[in-house]
Amino acid sequence: MSDSTPAPSRPRRLRLSIGAAIVLALVVLSAAVGLGLMRGQAAPTDSVPLTTDEGDVGGVEAASGELYVHVLGAVASPGLYVLDLDSRLVDAVAAAGGTTDDADLAAINLARVLSDGEQIIVPVVGAAAADASGTVAPTDDLVDLNNADQAALETLPRIGPALAERIIAWRDENGRFQSVDDLLAVPGIGEKLLAGIRDGVRV
Repeated sequence: MSDSTPAPSRPRRLRLSIGAAIVLALVVLSAAVGLGLMRGQAAPTDSVPLTTDEGDVGGVEAASGELYVHVLGAVASPGLYVLDLDSRLVDAVAAAGGTTDDADLAAINLARVLSDGEQIIVPVVGAAAADASGTVAPTDDLVDLNNADQAALETLPRIGPALAERIIAWRDENGRFQSVDDLLAVPGIGEKLLAGIRDGVRV
């Protein structure tokens, strides 16, 4: 009788070991599948671009996408405003709360594209003459590079018809002159010529 007692326990232990192994395998498999699903759901968040040493974000130039303009004159809320890069003068006026009742809208070009750092003055009816940009025209005798026609440009020293045409062509292609030094980008104008006309022009 004592010799036959241990025999039944061995199959049970074997069955328990196999069952535990199957359960463990199922748990591991479920965990792996669940982890895979979680990774699949989180994948879009991994595509957030990082800033590189060159100042690029995800390979795209890290431009601010904004420009600053100072709006004054006959507007509801004069002040400094931040607008989108492709904004026009009408957007600046709208940001400043719109014009007042005495604003002279015929004196400004509401469709003009804005440039960063400019000051816009909306004049009142009967005020000093304003140019098409919406900025009150100064009363000096300097030639405005952004508004002068060919005849006005030819009054400058060493600026003949050909150079005057090139200045206007450059302005049409590139927009407003941001500084007098931008004249150096016009073909035919060098440092010496610029030095001779610098005191007679403005932007």
